[in-house]
Amino acid sequence: MENMYRRKVLALSAIGLVLVQYMMKKQSLKRRKRTIRRNRTKWVNSWLLQREAQGALPNLCRKLEFNEIPDFKDFARLFPVQFQMLEELITPIIRRQNTNYRDCISVGTRLMVTLRLLATGESFKSLSYQFRVGVSTIRQFVPETCTAIYEVLKEKYLKCPDTVEEWQKVADGFQAQWDFPNCLGALDGKHLNTRPPFSMALMALVDSNYKFLNVDVGCNGRISDGGVFGGCSLQDALENRTSNIPAPAPPPASDQAVCYSIVADEAFPLKEYLMTPYDQSLAVEQGIFNYRLSRARRVVENAFGILANRFRVFLTTINIQDTAKVEAIVLACCALHNLLLTENCSVYMAGVVDQEGPDHGTVPGSWRQDPELQQATLPPTTNATARAKQHRDELCQYFNGVGAEPFQWDKV
Repeated sequence: MENMYRRKVLALSAIGLVLVQYMMKKQSLKRRKRTIRRNRTKWVNSWLLQREAQGALPNLCRKLEFNEIPDFKDFARLFPVQFQMLEELITPIIRRQNTNYRDCISVGTRLMVTLRLLATGESFKSLSYQFRVGVSTIRQFVPETCTAIYEVLKEKYLKCPDTVEEWQKVADGFQAQWDFPNCLGALDGKHLNTRPPFSMALMALVDSNYKFLNVDVGCNGRISDGGVFGGCSLQDALENRTSNIPAPAPPPASDQAVCYSIVADEAFPLKEYLMTPYDQSLAVEQGIFNYRLSRARRVVENAFGILANRFRVFLTTINIQDTAKVEAIVLACCALHNLLLTENCSVYMAGVVDQEGPDHGTVPGSWRQDPELQQATLPPTTNATARAKQHRDELCQYFNGVGAEPFQWDKV
């Protein structure tokens, strides 16, 4: 009996020892978790906590805003009043709430970081040091801010014409400035450098004042200009006559009706609504047509050049792989380009755009000193329709007849 009692005591002692060890281990784990949680309260590097004291927005940008307005414009590409207007417009879209753990990044900081990226193409790391914001945070909110910029500006500043009257206004501009009748815009496409393995293309229709009328972005950049155009919504609207394009009308000094069309280079297929140059084996009359078409088409070259000169993110590799986010960046730049052309044209365009000299020769703008945006490769030759060739011949005859300009004969 005594031995049985001793065995029970020993068994209970062993169980007690196991329980004590278990409780000690459990308490140790709790202490470790509390330590981890305490360490996590330091959720960011100390220099990032100095955003309000040393960040670029409350210091440099605010000083420029009140004392050096031209420098503020150069830094952000917007005048202070435009920055404030845009900040107010996008606030309902991108505003965030403070939490118990940290204050949110202000809309002003988000907007300024985004504008600085678009203006310079700086790395996320460089912007992080300037504005005291984490790299991953910047990478997240820049596309969101670009989407908001496009959403609030597109209706007023980047809206494609959709009535006969709006298209006619575009055509009147080409006739008045570039002596090309019944022209609905100049079309071209550029490739954008993004992180491999993707490459994207920007297709744009531009009016006579270098404004973007229609922008299509997101196609794989390895596709040629003509191929990209074949997949965008603009061509569908033109093919199906759903864009309220004006009916054929006689150009000035003529009684022969001519179709309304877009001008483009040889990368695009000749169509009734898309005029491209004649081949290289030319008669004088065809050379005149090519010169007149090139003179009108030069606006789209300048529009891309101005865009890349002012928003130099286009001259870098956009360090984002998500194609939707790259598209948001491109669309925001195009909307801002049109905003600045509309509101501050003389300042925005000063010295950057090509000019015509007294003899109608081209005086290169400063954008031509920048690296050129990559052109798309030419597509395979396609057979144009008889109606498209007839339309081009009608314009050729007009330019060599009643629609001739005195300066054109020296350009061939």
